[in-house]
Amino acid sequence: MQRFSSSSPSAARNLCRKILQPRNQIQPHISRRPCDVFINHRGIDTKRTISGLLYDHLSRLRLNPFLDSKNMKPGDRLFDKIDTAIRQCKIGVAVFSPRYCESYFCLHELALIMESRKKVIPIFYDVKPSQLQVKDDGTCTAMELRRFSWALEEAKYTVGLTFDSLNGDWSEFLITATDAVIKNLIEHDEENAKREPICFLQNY
Repeated sequence: MQRFSSSSPSAARNLCRKILQPRNQIQPHISRRPCDVFINHRGIDTKRTISGLLYDHLSRLRLNPFLDSKNMKPGDRLFDKIDTAIRQCKIGVAVFSPRYCESYFCLHELALIMESRKKVIPIFYDVKPSQLQVKDDGTCTAMELRRFSWALEEAKYTVGLTFDSLNGDWSEFLITATDAVIKNLIEHDEENAKREPICFLQNY
């Protein structure tokens, strides 16, 4: 299977160091540093399957993913914790499942990811993009419906991954998804490095 490469050796090296660092240097399970990858998902659909497996796989590679059931503890304020994680993350992974659009929280998270201009990797899990639609059930304002619909359309027209839970190869998919995450993390670090100001020292 093809692996991703980067034109910036330093960005790739830094990520490799992070992945390969000794286990005795690993930070506590619930890390206080900003997450690298925010996993947007409908918990009841995918927490015990694709989202949970992806979280565990990325965690083993020291990539500091965020999954609400793993990173939050009793007493945390739901929106404060999640909104902060989204704003501070490097990239997002949106796991779309058949009943994803029934969740206000999923759509709010997705909209915030898009509004924060984060790179998003869509994963269509047992669902086609054309099947995803925001429905007006009377619980959202007109502004929220427009916001959610816009975010969903942006994600649907972003190149992503598809997975059929009945016929798909779970191991191969996790490798493919991880490759996509690593590629996008490297690109994120490259773009940030280009924006950093270069300081010149002058002798007087």
